[in-house]
Amino acid sequence: MTHYLLSVHNDDTPVYPTPEDAERAYAATGRVNTEMQAAGVWVFAGGLGPSAAARVVRARDGAIERTDGPYLESKEHIGGFWVLDVADEDEALAWAERATVACEGAVEVRPFQGVATS
Repeated sequence: MTHYLLSVHNDDTPVYPTPEDAERAYAATGRVNTEMQAAGVWVFAGGLGPSAAARVVRARDGAIERTDGPYLESKEHIGGFWVLDVADEDEALAWAERATVACEGAVEVRPFQGVATS
C-alpha cells in the first residue's frame, strides 16, 4: 500500500457562494469521508483555515525567522486535504474523482516519498 496526499486547492474568495451551497458540499464531502473510512483507505483528513492565518517559520543564517502569510504568494492555496493508504495511483485518482465532485474544488494527487509508521 502507498500513502497519497489528495489536496484541495482554492483561492481566497469564499469557496461556496451561499450557506446552502456550503452545507451541500460539506455533506457530500462527509459522505466521501465515510466511504473512504469504510473502504479502509482513510489515514487522516482536514480542512485548513484561511491562508491569511498562515505563518512561516524558517531557519536562516543560524537564526529562526517567523513571518505572516502563506509561504507561497499565489492566487490559490491548499484549503484541505486527505491522506490515503491505497494500492496504487489508479486507486488514489479514483478517490480524487469522488472528492472533487463532493467538495467542488480541484484535487491534486501526490504520492508520499515514504512514510514512517510507529
